[in-house]
Amino acid sequence: MKNTILVVGSVALDSVQTVHGRTSKALGGSAVYFSLAASQFTKVRAIGVVGEDFPDAFRSVLRRRNINLDGIKVMPGRTFHWKGSYDRNFKNATTIFTHLNVFEHFNPRLDRSHDGCGILFLANIDPDLQWDVFRQMKKPRLTACDTMNYWITRKKSALKKLLSRVNLLFINEEEALQFTKEHNLIRAARILARMGPQIIVIKKGDSGAMMFCDGKVLPLPAYPVEKVVDPTGAGDTFAGGFLGYLAACPDWRNFNALRRAMAYGTVLASFDVEDFSVKKTARLAKSEIRNRYNKYVRSLSIS
Repeated sequence: MKNTILVVGSVALDSVQTVHGRTSKALGGSAVYFSLAASQFTKVRAIGVVGEDFPDAFRSVLRRRNINLDGIKVMPGRTFHWKGSYDRNFKNATTIFTHLNVFEHFNPRLDRSHDGCGILFLANIDPDLQWDVFRQMKKPRLTACDTMNYWITRKKSALKKLLSRVNLLFINEEEALQFTKEHNLIRAARILARMGPQIIVIKKGDSGAMMFCDGKVLPLPAYPVEKVVDPTGAGDTFAGGFLGYLAACPDWRNFNALRRAMAYGTVLASFDVEDFSVKKTARLAKSEIRNRYNKYVRSLSIS
């Protein structure tokens, strides 16, 4: 199980409006987007919580990708529900409401079935919960986490404690600058690296992503998408593609493997934005991913 990824995060119902339409209570959540991408490369076990209203059909979507859902607990009440909208250029997301519901009482517990998982991904949740899960995990070979501006503002000390122990941090551009009080991404990444993580991946939306590792900087552009429909979950999908590919590599510290992981993350994220919710990533064939990956890396001279 050393290549199996354990992901801990949200399972949600998303209601989203963009210039191309809207959805109501569609499948979403950080653990969901991540798992669907990562499961293209390796086995995934998910830990989360849902309410009694969570549709069986959504469970089937995840099970079809062989994602282990034993850690998704059902609690009395309703599932986490987020409603938001995007402007015409998809630069700004407006939250209409966030109903945490049962997610407010999320208290992830690991059991013996998780002991052999070699990779741990702590999706964007309270850093105190992330730390608690980290302490429960038995010697994973790779640990990674994500965060958001809410936690940077309210729980910076707890987040710093977590970063002192994880190997890899996913963070977006605005959050990296906010966290470090810097105005330059390279200097911000150096500050973040001094906190502990060996690898910093800064997500830049439609401008791509940058990776910082051992003093090296690798910027990659986004894959050009003709029609962006819904960018919800693109960052978690990127992380899933990245870690999913890396899980199958003998040495996750190898820079060439990390470059390919960046490219796969970018490609998976490009599929995600082409439709609402997980409609595109849930039905992706490996051949589609490989074909787009080959097209992408040829333009970047990555082999």
